[in-house]
Amino acid sequence: MTHPGPPPTLDPRAATLIEQLGLAPHPEGGHYRELFRSPSKVQPGDDRPARNALTTIYFLLPAGEHSRWHRVRSDEVWHLYEGGPIELLLSPPGFAAVERVLLGPPGSTLGPCHTVPAGWWQAARPRGAYALAGCTVAPGFEFADFGFLRESPEELARLRALSPELARLA
Repeated sequence: MTHPGPPPTLDPRAATLIEQLGLAPHPEGGHYRELFRSPSKVQPGDDRPARNALTTIYFLLPAGEHSRWHRVRSDEVWHLYEGGPIELLLSPPGFAAVERVLLGPPGSTLGPCHTVPAGWWQAARPRGAYALAGCTVAPGFEFADFGFLRESPEELARLRALSPELARLA
């Protein structure tokens, strides 16, 4: 799958961050770069093989882009570094409801970080010109532990019934 490049109206600061931080297009949308992959290994408490204990990335979402609905089999902590706010859309498996969490700069009435539990569906979108976040995953991220909502037709149908507008982010 190819991801379109940055929108033509990319905020100058977002363009600078993409260049300076060496960010590349991410399959779920936005731009990223892995910063750290722990050399230590841990054994997840499920059927997965050993994983790196922790991984972390920079993740930048410019206005007009979003992180498509996906899930990771490990806990993921979002940290807002700059820009924002950023809206996280979250649901446990089954899509009984969608929780909206708004991350804002430290010191604002919004919190700068939030943890997405393992296995929960998540999507994100910037509510300003751009949002630069960090995403830390433990046990560490592997694409084998990642899945898009569009690959789960029954769950996508549940989200469409709950919110057709949010289902468009798949």
